[in-house]
Amino acid sequence: MAETDHRPMGERRFGRWNTLGMQTLAMREIRRFTNVWTQTLAAPMATALLFMLIFVLALGDRRGEVMGMPFAAFLAPGIVMMTVIQNAFANTSSSIVISKVQGNIVDTLMPPLSPMEIMVGYVAGGVARGALVAVFVALVVFPFGGVGVAHPLWALVFVLLGATLLSLVGILAGVYADKFDQMAAITNFVVTPLSFLSGTFYSLETLPPLMQAISHANPIFYVIDGFRFGILGVSDSSPWFGAAVCLAVIGALWWVCWRFFVTGYRLKS
Repeated sequence: MAETDHRPMGERRFGRWNTLGMQTLAMREIRRFTNVWTQTLAAPMATALLFMLIFVLALGDRRGEVMGMPFAAFLAPGIVMMTVIQNAFANTSSSIVISKVQGNIVDTLMPPLSPMEIMVGYVAGGVARGALVAVFVALVVFPFGGVGVAHPLWALVFVLLGATLLSLVGILAGVYADKFDQMAAITNFVVTPLSFLSGTFYSLETLPPLMQAISHANPIFYVIDGFRFGILGVSDSSPWFGAAVCLAVIGALWWVCWRFFVTGYRLKS
């Protein structure tokens, strides 16, 4: 007679982690954006190409070289990473806000998933979207800028760090916002300025000392600068230091998000 598995549903092969539940939540988040790929994958490609065309055609000849690179080559990694972080943020934030507005957030909170498992599922969806966007946008932008990949491992590390960081920011924004206009305000007045003013379109060496200090306080700067090092082999700061800053910020954001899910802050009311 075959043996019967008497383990609780939430207890899977790897200890007490509900791996099946996490995978299901992650797949739900991935299918959310793949089902509307024209908005989530094709649109970022078109937007990135427009940025490249506008900046290169309008400023390329006048800017000359930046950090020893042609302006188009310098710009390409920044455009890619800016698109990655915006889409990673949009994936987690929109998922939570839509669930709250539609009143079905309980469908995520009620299953036998711990706060940590819920976070892993949401972040996995955001990272997957960010990574896919990185591939699709790079296929369009890199040939246009005439660049290759100098350090593939560093490039991959900073794509994952950037997507994870902004996925967590998206969770915070989604938990805080109760309406779409609140979400739009966070996107327009927080996420977009931080991504634009982070060395995407310029090198920090061209800024006055005060602006350089302010830029170094922006964690997104280290994401974009580290990715640029992975692609071009040049950067304004050490990739090791940038990775350490990103990990520290991710750790802090992870704890705050975890506390929100533990307490049910703005989720269970």
